[in-house]
Amino acid sequence: MRYFNYLLCSLLFCSCYNVERSCEDFKTGTFSFQQMVGTELVRSTFVRNDSIAIETYKGVTDTFSVRWINNCEYIMRKLHPKNTYDQQAVHFKILSTTENSYLFEFQMVVKKQNQENIVKKGTVTKITTP
Repeated sequence: MRYFNYLLCSLLFCSCYNVERSCEDFKTGTFSFQQMVGTELVRSTFVRNDSIAIETYKGVTDTFSVRWINNCEYIMRKLHPKNTYDQQAVHFKILSTTENSYLFEFQMVVKKQNQENIVKKGTVTKITTP
């Protein structure tokens, strides 16, 4: 019985833990994002103000509109798409933050018929603050 009480108390404490999200700190600034593409680790950098993001990836620069849904979620859409895939809006949700980075997940806003909804995760590091 004593073991059960300890287990119950520890479960209650764990369930009360709330992940800190200081999302407002990441609405503007210069950021870096690294990801594995196949077997290659690639890096992109982007500058974001409240409504525009300019990203450089493999030497190519693109501009995106940014629409904040709330302090921790936003939708990005490429301003000058070159094909139908680039026209799709992407939903981002900040899951947790640290002093200089945040963990996020993203997915396409509109899911195509008979297509699996793919949600990916990543970590962004803040390089500078405006």
